[in-house]
Amino acid sequence: MSEIRNFSIIAHIDHGKSTLADRMLEITATVESRKMKEQVLDSMELERERGITIKMQPVRMAHTYEGKLFELNLIDTPGHIDFSYEVSRALKAVEGVLLLVDSTQGVQAQTLSVLHMAQEQGLTIIPVLTKIDAPHARKEEVTEEVLKLLGCDLSEVRYVSGKTGEGVKELLDTICDRIPAPKPTSEQSFRGLIFDFQYSNHRGIIVYLRVFDGAVRKGDTLRFLAAGKNFTALEVGILSPEERPVALLGAGEIGYVVTGIKEPGVASVGDTLALQKGNAEPLVGYQSAPPVVWASVFPESQDDFTILKQALDRLKMSDSSLSYEEESSGVLGRGFRCGFLGMLHLEIVTERLRREFNIQIIITAPSIVYEIAHQNGTVEEVYAASRFPEYGEKVTVREPWVLAQLMVPPNYLSAVMSLLYDHEANMLETEVFPDGRNLLTVEMPLRELMRNFFDKLKNATSGYGSLSYEIAEMRTAEVARLDVLVAEDLVPAFSRVVGVRRAEIDAKAIVEKLYNTLPRQMFVTKIQAKALGRIIASRTLSAMKKDVTGYLYGGDITRKMKLREKQKKGKKKMLAHGKVTIPQEVFMKMVKSE
Repeated sequence: MSEIRNFSIIAHIDHGKSTLADRMLEITATVESRKMKEQVLDSMELERERGITIKMQPVRMAHTYEGKLFELNLIDTPGHIDFSYEVSRALKAVEGVLLLVDSTQGVQAQTLSVLHMAQEQGLTIIPVLTKIDAPHARKEEVTEEVLKLLGCDLSEVRYVSGKTGEGVKELLDTICDRIPAPKPTSEQSFRGLIFDFQYSNHRGIIVYLRVFDGAVRKGDTLRFLAAGKNFTALEVGILSPEERPVALLGAGEIGYVVTGIKEPGVASVGDTLALQKGNAEPLVGYQSAPPVVWASVFPESQDDFTILKQALDRLKMSDSSLSYEEESSGVLGRGFRCGFLGMLHLEIVTERLRREFNIQIIITAPSIVYEIAHQNGTVEEVYAASRFPEYGEKVTVREPWVLAQLMVPPNYLSAVMSLLYDHEANMLETEVFPDGRNLLTVEMPLRELMRNFFDKLKNATSGYGSLSYEIAEMRTAEVARLDVLVAEDLVPAFSRVVGVRRAEIDAKAIVEKLYNTLPRQMFVTKIQAKALGRIIASRTLSAMKKDVTGYLYGGDITRKMKLREKQKKGKKKMLAHGKVTIPQEVFMKMVKSE
C-alpha cells in the first residue's frame, strides 16, 4: 500500500491532459510502442473526433523510483465545463492531482474551478506547466501566475511537454515523491466506492471503483448498499488501459468489477460496494448532478419509439447524469423529455443516439426549469413552455442563476462588457492578472447562459476568452410565455419561455422563421406572436394565386371582373372557415434546436 499512488490530471479544456497521459503510458511502457496512438485513453469515437475527453478513464502504470516499484493509478478527467461533475467524482478516488496549465495560454477560468474542487477535497496539488516546447510559450509569465494562484515555491512547479516527452519522467518521480500513499484502515471487511461504470452486452454492468477497505476477489458475493442488489463478482481486474483480470483488488487500489447485471438503475455513481455478509456502513458518496438543460427527443418515425427507449436505457447505464421521462406531443408523437448537464452534454448524447443506435431523432430547442409558486401555496417545477402559466395568472416565477468567471484579454474587454449587458449579467468583481488579462466574476440567469453565451464569448474574444460557472441560487424571474398563432389558432408546439426584455426580439425572430418556412395556403394566413397579453409581432403570408381568367380571350372586360370578384368571395369564405394544416417538416424545422 505504501507504493500506491492515486492521482488525477485536472485542467482547463485543451491544456494537454490527454497528450500528457499518452506520454506517461509510453514512458512507463504501459502501452507497447506499436500500439501507441494519440488519445489512448479516449476510447469513444466522438472523443477522438472532437479532440476532447468526455468520460473519465482510469489506468494503472508501473514506475521505478529510488529503487522501488510504484503502482500509479491515473484517472484522466474531462476539461469542458459541462463535465465538471466527472472531475468531482474522480477526485473522491485519489490523494493528489496534477494541475496542468498551458504555458501559451496561462491560467483560465476552468483552471480556477477545478483547482477549487481539489482544494476542497484537501488533495496534494502538483502544478505543471505544459506545452513548453511551443514557440509562443510564456514560461516566466505563466509561472508567476501559478505561484500567485497557489502560493507555492518555484521548486514545486514542474515543466513538461506532452508532445516531445520532455520532463515527463521527472514528473513521474515527483508523483512518487510528493503524492501521499493511501491511508491504511483498521477495517478488514471490503468496501469500495463506485466512481463510474460501463455497460457490456455480454457481461452486464462493469463498475469502476476505488477500494477503501479490505479486498475483493472473483466469486465474492457483493451488494450495492444504496440499491440493495446482491450479485456475484464474475471478474475483478485493473485497467492498463485494457481490462486485465487480477486475483484480487486490495485497499488503496483502483480497478473494476464485472457484475453480470443487465437491468438499468441498479448501479449508481457514489454507491458503496460491500460484501453481502456483514454490516458495512456506506462510504461518503456523491450528490447526484441535477440537470441544467432540458430538451425533448422524438423519433422521426414513431415505429422507432421502442428503440429510442432502449437506447436511452443503455446510455443511462454508462452515463448516470442523464435523466429522462416519457412525454407525448400532439404533433411529434411519443418521445422523451431529457435532462442534460449542459449544451455539450446534450450534443454528445444526441450524437451517440444517432451513431451507436442508428436512430433518426428530432431535438427540440433546449429550455431550463422554472419554479412556479401559486397563490394557494403549491409550488411546481415547469420546464415545458406549454405548462407555463398564462399571462395575468397571479403566480411567482423563480429561475436558476449562475455564478460565472470569465477570463478575458484586455483588448476584448469592451466587447465582452457589451455581451454581458445583452445577457442580463451583473458584474460582481474584477481581478487583473500580471499579463493584463481580466478575471471577471459575474452573475446571470441560466436561461441567458444557455442562449449561446459561450459561443458568443469565443466570437467576441477571437477564441481567447474562457468561461467557468456553477449554479448559485433561485431568483425571481422576469420572463413571459411566448405563443405563436397561425390563422389565429394557437400552436402549442411553438410556444417558449423568453425574458421580458427580449420578448419583442424573440417574437419577431420566430415569426420571421415561420413566415419563411410555412407553405402558402389557399387563403391569406396571419402568423402572429403573442406575449404579455398582446400581439407583439405579425406577418401576413399571401395566398396562392391562380389566374382564373386565363382561358378567356377577347370580349368584354366585365367577364374577367366577374370571375375575379367570385374568386375574392371564395377566398374570403375560406379565410373564415379554413384551417391551416402545418406539414410535419415545418414542425421539425421550427422545434429543432438552433
